[in-house]
Formats: sequence, structure tokens, C-alpha cells
Amino acid sequence: MPKPSAQVTAAEISRLAGVTRATVSNWRRRHADFPAPAGGTDTSPLYDLEAVRAWLDARGHGTAASPTEELRAALRLYTGGGSAATRLLPLVLAAAQRDAAQLTALSKLPDPDLAARSHDAVADLAESVPDAESVTYTPADASLLRALLHCVREEGGRAALDVLAERELEESAASGAYQTPEPLADLMARLLAPASGPYPARVLDPACGSGTLLAAAARRGATELIAQDSLPVQAQRSAVRLRLAAPDAEISVRAGDSLRADAFPEPTADAVLCNPPYGDRDWGHDELAYDPRWVYGVPPRAESELAWAQHALSHLAPGGLAVMLLPPATASRSSGRRVRAELLRGGALRGVIALPPGAATPFHIGLQLWLLQRPQPDGGDRQTVLFVDFSGDQTTADRASTRTRGGQAALDWEALTASALECWQAFDADPSGFADTPGIARAVPVIDLLDDLVDLTPARHVRVTPPAADPAQVAKRADELTERLGRGIGALADASALGTWQPAGDRSREWRTATVADLARGAALSVLRAAPAVRGADDADLPKEYAGRPVLTASDVATGVRASGSHDEQRLAHTVPIEVGDILVPRIVSAHGTRARVADEQDAGCLLGLNVHLFRPDRERLDPWFLAGFLSAEDNISSASTGSTSVHLDSGRLRVPLLPIAEQRRYGQAFRRLHELRTAAQQAADLAAYSAGLLTAGLTSGALLPPDTDSV
Repeated sequence: MPKPSAQVTAAEISRLAGVTRATVSNWRRRHADFPAPAGGTDTSPLYDLEAVRAWLDARGHGTAASPTEELRAALRLYTGGGSAATRLLPLVLAAAQRDAAQLTALSKLPDPDLAARSHDAVADLAESVPDAESVTYTPADASLLRALLHCVREEGGRAALDVLAERELEESAASGAYQTPEPLADLMARLLAPASGPYPARVLDPACGSGTLLAAAARRGATELIAQDSLPVQAQRSAVRLRLAAPDAEISVRAGDSLRADAFPEPTADAVLCNPPYGDRDWGHDELAYDPRWVYGVPPRAESELAWAQHALSHLAPGGLAVMLLPPATASRSSGRRVRAELLRGGALRGVIALPPGAATPFHIGLQLWLLQRPQPDGGDRQTVLFVDFSGDQTTADRASTRTRGGQAALDWEALTASALECWQAFDADPSGFADTPGIARAVPVIDLLDDLVDLTPARHVRVTPPAADPAQVAKRADELTERLGRGIGALADASALGTWQPAGDRSREWRTATVADLARGAALSVLRAAPAVRGADDADLPKEYAGRPVLTASDVATGVRASGSHDEQRLAHTVPIEVGDILVPRIVSAHGTRARVADEQDAGCLLGLNVHLFRPDRERLDPWFLAGFLSAEDNISSASTGSTSVHLDSGRLRVPLLPIAEQRRYGQAFRRLHELRTAAQQAADLAAYSAGLLTAGLTSGALLPPDTDSV
């Protein structure tokens, strides 16, 4: 007997067809031939997926889902059992190595042939992807295979890879294991670069996760990438991702626990990058008590991070550098003070950089970068340690963080990276001659750190004395800031004068709506996107006139800053210049919501980055600010979003009211003024916080006197 198909809810039918739940309910009532429930309950019926698809196809309601959403739905509805997402990971790499015509031909094969050809393609990757040799496919997997091939063909291997890993990690994620954001990975990779000479060729990540750190090292010049992760899905994901990102590099990826079962005990790396699991008390303390890696002391049970630090040092060649992302408690917990002291005495710890909250998950904590170096035979200058503190306010108002609607800091990664690199490179070149930067960076003698606490928290040492300041300059700066704050408050007051709000009547207005997909089909707007380079595409793939233009990234849109990306970072195979009036929406929904952005003159000419939806309206039919306002509505974003670990926005399902252009412009003017109010409020709040901090520092450092009571 044929195997029954998956069963879907009414909500899943609405997503497949690109309509609302109410529309599905109307279909059930009005069409006698609508498929009868095949399971579930009277209040929550389930429908046979294939019967629903046949009914939709017969009425021209083809799927409105994006290729990534189709793949996500295929995984969700798969009834074959097992870890389907994990089995598909190697096929992403195999598919990415084929062109669009080959993928189309492959997807058109009969189910048995498709399964056999996919199996053969993956078998060829047995030496490249961990456990690829054990992967098998059957004709029952055909729908999954076709969805994946379609996704790779239309959106690239990276998009398909993220969907698969998202699905698998929902079930197998390890506590304390977090992904490293791209800007932070880039900073860590750049810290490895020597002041002179080539970039480290052989780079190891013993807890590789999704491979972000090694991909960043490959972009900087690393030619041999070595990785291991305790989660098989992460090891496979890294292997596929690194081969997509660095096809010319020599790549070795293994699955397994690096502390308990080191897959690379012999090779010596030129450098190590690592974001290890945090707070892991079951890291192997008892069984590894006499491990030769513990040169600086046996890590206590609660100090797994110090075990990872010594593991990294044990794999370095003499003089090799390790950059590790660690929680701040590693620098101060009493249980780890003996190991910290030995790292200092042995000259292995070169620096600690405190990052501001929001740099990486968990976002409420200011994490730290530890720079560790394998001592060289000649010793070198190891008498001082560099401490850099970015955990507090930025040094100038112009570099203060912007914030999203929910209060999450949006960091100025360009400024942060430049400052960190400047401090480290100056210290590395001349440790004894390093000039301290008051309130930011200080080189501290090792002997001063070896007290009863051995507390290596940067703020403890950088802020040990108030920075010297010219009282006249501080007073002048204070007057300038208070004047700016007054102007900002005035601008906020002007922006808040929005007029009198009138009720719409006894009941809220109701209107007909259309999806973005419907509007695009009717040529009322165009939906544009950038595409990533899959197999080593270079700048020649883009028009010459695009060279050097800044790229507007999803982070830029979400945080309201100007274009900060570049083609080298984004690796674009296709993009478009942004025009005034374009509406830009991030594809990945943040925890604090998503807000559409209307491009202005400063955005015009910048290139569209990855993971950003661009809507270009016909200005005679759609007002940009009207469109942006309704696209940003929370219920609209929620109904068009899918996923749990990573929530993605399906732009085609966003809905817009059908109103005359004159009425649209009236709404658009209101949305624009609300945008100006929000911007003015945030600017005033940022300036007020910075001004209060500077004035407080001026008073406590002795540079300022309190104002006369009569003048207040």
C-alpha cells in the first residue's frame, strides 16, 4: 500500500497558499470538494498534505512560499523519521557544486533515480564531510531532495545550509554553545594578523560550531582550516560551509569532543580561534585530571573555559596566537585564580579585551576576548599584559551606540574593531613602550596582577585611576554637550507635535488587503534581493561601477545606521543599487521586532546586502511611507514569519491595505512623522546618557566644579 502523506493544519495550509487563516476557513465552508479532515479533532482538524496540494493546484493556488520556506515546510512535514536535516547537509555541498541547469535536470528525475543520484553525489564527499559515507536516501525522501535542490538553485547553498542546521539544532543544541556573529568573528580573525609577515596559514577551531570563525580566517588569508565540534550536525555544517566559503583551502573537520577525544592531537597550528561552550561542569574534569595539556594547572570543575584555554595553547606552535571568546567570570572567579596566575607567570596571557554587552550571545553580558600566546624559546617581553575595556560607554558621543526599539545596543563594529586592533598592534609591537589610553587601554606589569585575587577584569585595571584631563577643555566640552542636548530636546518637542488624533468611528476601520506577492504580480511593486557568491565569485561578477560602493547590510537596516558593509565581506554574486523611496526590511526577525526603512538620499547608490528584502513601489500606485508603516506592523510581521531558532520573514506573505493613493499619502505622512519622533527621541536619549556620563566623570576626576546653586 502507498505510504500516507503528511498531515497539515489549517495554519500550515494558509502558509503554503500564501493566504490568511480566514481564507482557508472560507474555502472549507464554500467548496464542497475541499479535502475532508484526515485526522485531528473537530476544533483542530488535520488534512492530508497531498490532497490539499492537489486541490490548490487545481485552482491555481500554487505555493507562495519562498524556496527557503518550502524547504523548511518539507522538513517540518517529513514523516520518514530520523534526522532528515542532518542527512541532507552533505547534499548542500554536492548541489552547490552544480550549475542551475544540472540542478533542474536532477530534480526532474523519477523518485528512485533522484534518490540514487543524490546518494552517489554525497558518497563522493566521504572524505570532505564527516559521516557522509553513512548517508542514504530513498524514494520516500524525494520531496525533501527536490525542495533542497530548488533552494540551492534559487538562493544558494548558504541559505539551504542555515535552514537545515536551524531544524537540527532545535533538537540537539548544547547548553552554553552559541554562534559567533559575523562582525565579531571578523574582529577575532583580524587580531591574528601579525604587524608584518603573512597571515597564519594553519588555523584551528576546536569548538567550531557553524564555522563562522574559520570562514573569517579564510577571508583573511588562512589556507589550512582545522575544525572539530562535539555535535555531529555542527561538524557537518562547518565542513559544508567552509568548502562553500573557501573552496581552495585545505579543510579538515571532525566530529567529537575536543577535550575528551581530540581528533588532532599531533598537528600544531599557527593560530587558534575559539568560542567554546560556557559553564560546562561535565567537561571531563575527573577523567582528564592527569592530562599533559594542563601545563598551567588542572582546571577546576567549574572552570571549563580554562580547560579550553590550555587546550588551545597546547595546539599552538611557539609564538602562535590564540584568540578566545570567554565569559567575564573567567577573569575573576576565585576557583580559577591559580591557573590564571600560572598563565601570567608563564607569559602565556598577552591581553584581555572586554567587549560591550550586545557583542554576542548572551547579549546581556559583556564578553571578553583573551589573547593567548605559546611562549617562544627566547622568551621575549612577557612582563606586561594588555587590558582594553570597551564594556562601558564609548569615548565620544559620535561613537555612542544606537539602539533598536527594544533597547538592545547596536554596536559600531567599525569603530570597535579599529580601536581594538590599534591597541593590540601597538602593544604587540612594543609591550614595554605601550602608551596607555586613559579609560580605554593600559599595559599592566605582571607582578601587579599576582595578588590574592588575580582578577583579570579589564575595567579593574583600566579604570584604576581617573584619566588626566585639562579642566578648561572638559568644561568647554560640557558646555557644548549641554547646548547640543538642549537643541535635541527642542527637536524632540517639535517632532512630538503630531496634531490631534481623531477616532476612526465607533469601530476600527476594516479594509481589503493584498499580499506583497499579489502586488508584485500586479506590477505595483518590485521585490529585489542580493544573491551570495557560492563558488569563489569575485568582484568581476558585479558591474565595474559597483566597485567600492558601501553595502547596506541587514544589521544596518535593523539598527538604523548607514551602510557599513563591503562586497569583500558580503561576497555578492548579484545585487542592485538602492534608490530613494525603496523600502528595506531585514529578512531575519530580531527578538525586538522588525521595522521597515525608507531609503533616503544618503542610502541612494549604496548596494543591497544579503538578507534584506527591497521593495521598489510604483510611486503612482503606492506611497513608500504608507507601505513601510503597514509592513512594520507587529501582527503583519508575526503572521509572515517562520522558524523558531532563527525567525525568517517571508516577504511575499506581508499584507497591505488597498487604499486610494491620496489616502495612502495621508497615512504615509503620519508614519513618516512617527519615524521622525522615534529618531529624535533616541538621539536625545543617547546624548543625555553620554552627557551625564561625561559630567559625572568630570566631577569625580576633579576636572569640574559643581555649578553655582543660583545658576541651576
